[in-house]
Parts: sequence; C-alpha cells; structure tokens
Amino acid sequence: MKVAIIGTGRMGKGLLKTFYQAYGQNVLFTGRDVAHAQRTIEDLGLSIQAVTLEEALQADVIIPTLWFSDLLPWAQEHKEALKGKIVIDISNPFNENFDDFTTAYDTSAAEELQKVIPASQVVTAFKNTYWVVFDAPVLQGLKSDVYVASNSDQTRETVMRLLKPMPFRILDAGLLKNSRTIERMTLLSSELARKAGSHPRISFNLWGLEHEGLPKEKQDKAAALNPVS
Repeated sequence: MKVAIIGTGRMGKGLLKTFYQAYGQNVLFTGRDVAHAQRTIEDLGLSIQAVTLEEALQADVIIPTLWFSDLLPWAQEHKEALKGKIVIDISNPFNENFDDFTTAYDTSAAEELQKVIPASQVVTAFKNTYWVVFDAPVLQGLKSDVYVASNSDQTRETVMRLLKPMPFRILDAGLLKNSRTIERMTLLSSELARKAGSHPRISFNLWGLEHEGLPKEKQDKAAALNPVS
C-alpha cells in the first residue's frame, strides 16, 4: 500500500518522518513545489525522492496536510483523481484567531470533506496531534492517542492497521460524525495547554483503556495471548 503525504509544513514533516520510519519507500511526498519538497526530505535525512502531485495522487492513501480553508477547494479540484482513494483528514476548522471554528456544531471538517469527494473514503486521524508530538509521542509514560473515524468500517480498520506500527495508541473512534467531538476537544486542549504553558505540546489521552482500546471481549482475548507475568 502506497501512502502519499501532500504538504511541506510542520504537520507534513511530522507525518513524513513517522510514516517513513514505518514504511520507507512506500511513502510518497510532495508539495506545491517539488524542489522544495525534495529539500525537506533531505533536511530530514530520508532516502526517498519527492514526486509530483500527479504521481502522489496515484497512491492508495492520500494525506493532504492543508489548512481547512484550502482543503475543500483542493479536494474539489482533484475530485476525479481522489475517486476510490482513502483520504485521511487531519484538519481542524479553526478560525483565524484559533479560538473558535468556521463550521457549525452539526458538522466537522471531515464530514464537509466527505461531501466534496463522495466517491472517496474520508478518514479522520491525527486531528488532536500537534506537530511537535511526532518528535516525542510518549510523554510521562503515556502514548499520544490517535482517533480514527470513518463511515466505512472496513476503511477504518484498514487505516488502523496502517497506523499500527507507529509509536501512538490507535483507537477506533467510530463514525465520521465523531470528528465533531475530536476537533472541538483539540481546540479545548489547545486552550488548556496555553494556560498551563505547555503549548504546543498537545495531545489528549483517554485513561482506562488497555490493548489499544479494543472492546471487552477482544481485550480479554488479547490479555490471554499476552499474560502479565
């Protein structure tokens, strides 16, 4: 499975490092300028070559790391190329002051993206994970949680398997509408972190879950296979 990361900003770099560690040459990377994307790769010390956007859109999984205000027009422009693809949405619909949203309470960035590209499978992930967390996803003994939501059970499971080798705790967040909560919790986390003086090292972790947040019967099976001595 090929994964394409589009965008050379802070989140693009963080995702590129993390996916490259897990999948190496199966990761494609590009941005508005291919030469700049190549310099980004070289700055990170990775052994891949930047590709064109057209080449990136041939991947099985597409991760655009764009601001939400730019994401929907971009998706509309490339709607045909995105047909049949898994598109991972990492965006949050923050306003210019980063203190509220540009979307209504009854929707989310992920749901709005799905409306634009109905022939693609949109999946929420990494919305609560700020760029600095990729450098140290374990803090005080806790992994950063990544919440994966999609209206397709099969696609959600595929993405969870894809993310499994990464140094995060991957949780099944259900249907795409749950992105509304994830996005708003991210905004609250940002406000709390600023007050605490820890911004932008932001993520949130759900206590009380074991074995990657599996249902009880699956937890019991996992515990039986991996007993604590």
